[in-house]
Amino acid sequence: MTTSKTSPEAAWAATAKRLDALKPAVAKFTICDDAALRTRLNEAKAATEDAEATLNALGAEDEAARPMFELRAKQAASELSDAQKAFDRAAIVLRFKALPRQELEALQNAHPASEKEEEAGEEYAMDTFAPALISAASLDGMPADYARQCLDTWSAPDAQALWRAAWAIQNQSRADLGKG
Repeated sequence: MTTSKTSPEAAWAATAKRLDALKPAVAKFTICDDAALRTRLNEAKAATEDAEATLNALGAEDEAARPMFELRAKQAASELSDAQKAFDRAAIVLRFKALPRQELEALQNAHPASEKEEEAGEEYAMDTFAPALISAASLDGMPADYARQCLDTWSAPDAQALWRAAWAIQNQSRADLGKG
């Protein structure tokens, strides 16, 4: 009886091919200025979670009421679907990719912190680094000057969320270093 064994070289070639095919990690940043739609969506999510939790908690003594709770859960899910669709139509989604390590390091090196910024605990000249990173990571083609405009004119939480979306994807690991 002969057994077919894959050579270590062939096994590595197959693994390398899969590694080479990995795409950069991507993050989405969603912003919607319609407060009513955001409220509707959040309320629909809460109502759906509540209806599902109630339905799941029903005991044998509640079987007669089950159809009513199932209807409530179905209606809540339908409202959530409608609210999500309305929100999605109004929202703007920006996408950011993880940059290759050497590209990110070059960008960081191009925007070193001043002595004053270093004393404040900054690693980079954030006034120039942040818009440059947002632009470089943008899958939507956002220019650095537009990123600067957003950071300067948006509310502090919105500007910080934009920055965090571009920065966080640079630090997201997809590796599992668990026991082998």
